[in-house]
Amino acid sequence: MEIHRNLNSFTPLASSVITIGSYDGIHRGHFHIVNRLLSIANSTEAQSVVITFNPHPRHVINSENDKIKLLMSLDRKIEIFKKLGIDTFIILEFNKDFMKIKAEDFMNNILIKYFNPNYIVAGSNHSFGYNRDGDSQFLMKFCDENKIGLEIVDPIIDGKTTISSTNIRKLIKRGYVRRANYELGSIYGFSAKVIHGSGRGKGLNFPTANLKPLEKNQLLPRNGVYFTMCIINGLNHYGMCNFGTRPTFEEDELVLEVHLFNGYSENLYDCNIWIEFLERIRSEKKFSSVKKLTEQLKIDKSKCLLLKDKYELGE
Repeated sequence: MEIHRNLNSFTPLASSVITIGSYDGIHRGHFHIVNRLLSIANSTEAQSVVITFNPHPRHVINSENDKIKLLMSLDRKIEIFKKLGIDTFIILEFNKDFMKIKAEDFMNNILIKYFNPNYIVAGSNHSFGYNRDGDSQFLMKFCDENKIGLEIVDPIIDGKTTISSTNIRKLIKRGYVRRANYELGSIYGFSAKVIHGSGRGKGLNFPTANLKPLEKNQLLPRNGVYFTMCIINGLNHYGMCNFGTRPTFEEDELVLEVHLFNGYSENLYDCNIWIEFLERIRSEKKFSSVKKLTEQLKIDKSKCLLLKDKYELGE
């Protein structure tokens, strides 16, 4: 996959099949769009192209206090699109000037000029351009006038729920990670750096690695205890993670810490690891004593170990 972070030295394509979007938290609906993109590109022998934006448009359009938290880092998006088999991945810088480009100007001065699309694949609820004037109706009219094929892909609906990045964010913030993982079509997780902590876990005979997400705008789950899996140096390590303020110790700083079940003892400080949130075990709670907390941690671990057996058996 070719990756271009601007179009300054980009050689225009003879033809392409293209889709445009933020693609934060690539989910089942996104996979459907990309599968159609790849199918059409293969049948027409054209380049498959995905155009995305960095930073996320809402980080520029919204106020500083209204920035959305991200489901997925840019590096993770690149990794997924590469595995899917996209030919060309374009990352356009989204800033105040770019925000003011009208949809028609974007189509003429960027899409047609550089990519010569013979087909565009778009989600039915996607819009782009200044004041979001590039909606489905605009695309139908523009593509008809310019002899460009267009496929509008309907969203995936499960029951009464429309699968979307917005809904998945809500699920994760409420702690419903298992449902979020279903809608994602993958496991919610992120890269994090192991940092020094207070060492309380070791004192409780539950040694932990304290984690700091690499993506500064990373969406974090609701406070609580989770059954997790960490990937370290290519190997899987199941464990349980606590995310919260450790109220039993009268603390107020948010801490993300994971206890690995296999007693993985390698010095992990300053290492980057990948953590996935498989299921939520319970809410955060203040205990009357350290002894009560330790007793609860043993119960939590037993629950997680039962889940571990099920996950390892693929149930």
